[in-house]
Amino acid sequence: MQLFYRETGSGGPAVLILHGLFGMSDNWMTFAKRLATDYHVYLPDLRNHGRSPHSEEMNYNVMAGDVARFIRDTIGRACSVVGHSMGGKVAMKLALEEAELIDSMVSVDIAPKRYHTSQFARFIDVMRAIPTETLNNRGEAERILQEQLMLPAATRQFLLKNLYRDENNQFKWRVNLTALHNHLDALLGGIDSDTRFEKPALFARGSLSLYITEKDTPLIHRLFPNTVIETVPGANHWVHATAPDALEKILRSFWTRHSCK
Repeated sequence: MQLFYRETGSGGPAVLILHGLFGMSDNWMTFAKRLATDYHVYLPDLRNHGRSPHSEEMNYNVMAGDVARFIRDTIGRACSVVGHSMGGKVAMKLALEEAELIDSMVSVDIAPKRYHTSQFARFIDVMRAIPTETLNNRGEAERILQEQLMLPAATRQFLLKNLYRDENNQFKWRVNLTALHNHLDALLGGIDSDTRFEKPALFARGSLSLYITEKDTPLIHRLFPNTVIETVPGANHWVHATAPDALEKILRSFWTRHSCK
């Protein structure tokens, strides 16, 4: 699958950033511009997200395959891969299966374990039930999200970035909600492998998030033995949005130590 992508920066080492569930490349563009003075940053939309093609098939094998093809065809050389949440699991799968394509791997606030949560299924159900064909404006969709899910404003706006008007001026979802509904269990599942990624790896966890705990460190180090785990002060799960200065400092330090090139 040929992925839609954005890029910023014109020189320096290549960095690939993979967004999370319900996200898209644009979510990370503001942060990517911080790196653009020294790195060439690529931001693809993963399958069934953003402007990339939709598919009935969705799991970490095929998503890692999409990204491997993107690295070969678009970047043309090994790069450093940063993945947030679901994108972090894609990065892990890629690192374990095709290590030659990756110089170093960064997982932002996600561990290679299975997560047990019902909130994402609820998000999908409510979003699918919104009558997009009769919506007059985005405010109507936001009111439904507020009434049905009681989400903070920032989370509502994050989900609503997926809502757009097509060529017929009708609202549609960019994210393939049917595919997410059908394959959510696989996306919540863990990443495991008989191989290990021996190159440098960084797991950056938000200090206000519970996505990576001390109990997860044995599994992380088993799969990624050359790993450092860093806590990002003041960050929740959306580390790049809530603590961008701290995350940038951690990433630059990690890449400097490991000669990202």
